[in-house]
Amino acid sequence: MLKNFFNFEISDYWRNIDKRILFGFFTLFFLGLFFSFSSTSSLAGERLNKTYYFFFSKHLIFAFLSITAMFIVSIIKRSLFEKMIIPFYILFFILLILVPIVGLEVKGAQRWLDLYIFRLQPIELLKPFFVLITAKILTVKNLQNLQIKYLLSFILLSSIIILLIDQPDLGQSILLIGTWMSMIFISGVSIKYIIGFFLTFLIMVSSFLYLMPEKFGYIINRILTFLDPEKGDFQSSKALDAIKLGGLKGQGMGEGILKDRVPEAHTDYIIAVIAEEYGSIISILIVIIFLYIAFRIVKNSIEQKEEFLKLSLCGLASLLIFQTFIHIGVNTSLLPTTGMTLPFLSYGGSSIVSTAILSGLILNLTKRKLD
Repeated sequence: MLKNFFNFEISDYWRNIDKRILFGFFTLFFLGLFFSFSSTSSLAGERLNKTYYFFFSKHLIFAFLSITAMFIVSIIKRSLFEKMIIPFYILFFILLILVPIVGLEVKGAQRWLDLYIFRLQPIELLKPFFVLITAKILTVKNLQNLQIKYLLSFILLSSIIILLIDQPDLGQSILLIGTWMSMIFISGVSIKYIIGFFLTFLIMVSSFLYLMPEKFGYIINRILTFLDPEKGDFQSSKALDAIKLGGLKGQGMGEGILKDRVPEAHTDYIIAVIAEEYGSIISILIVIIFLYIAFRIVKNSIEQKEEFLKLSLCGLASLLIFQTFIHIGVNTSLLPTTGMTLPFLSYGGSSIVSTAILSGLILNLTKRKLD
């Protein structure tokens, strides 16, 4: 029965999978485990009075489950895989709708569902399937009118953005808008449409900020703080100071102070924690790994004959790279604070599971077709 769902023979899997992308993913997963312990041990032991391995143990469990999920997604039959896109998208979109109704509010943001065992951030699971369903809309053969395809994908995106702004979650909104724009650009859309869509989003977001300042005032404050160097953003400025302090070689494992001075340093500022303790050389090597993986994905997408595969791979690569550089941009004070995790390396269950699904999808779409 399993043969109806999976294509798996060890020899076939190893021969057809993109080994360089697979090795890159495993490298980042391993680094994420290592840096998870380094960045959370003092938080658990000194500030929460837990064992030093408390957060690392939880991250280890999620990493194991995530690698398993990545493997399962990577071996699903392509024919079944395409049938599952819409049901999974609908499921995760419904969960996103439930967030403002029954979601858990943390530090003024309502982005999580409390499942008792763990907190789930639905947008993290929705993102990869948003890319796939957008690719499906843009390549559907029964609809020849390109303008209608772009409009449908725009409506799809807008429905998610409205829910994200309500949470509020500006970082994920920017990430999805950037990913969507890269996909429609690759599909061959005229630049005037991209400009028109961008202005529409700008007007929509500005309207929310203007009409509901009590709810979205913090976004305005972050932007104004970012634009005024004299005020400076406390967290981002501390992160940048930590990177400078680390220099090329770093202060040494456990010797950094950023993780004790900035809340959520092990999630939103993990690249700065790494740079402070292990040096900018290690941070640069991590960036190179991400760029190489993206290069391999894009190279593979160019070789694809199916437009759906080409757009899906470019969209997934954009999602991975844009999130990486938004995280780095915030850590280096090049972008306003957004609360964006770094794929593979940041602590957090929803983030690492989402990354695993994205990785599995990439491995599935880049392997040689078996069915």
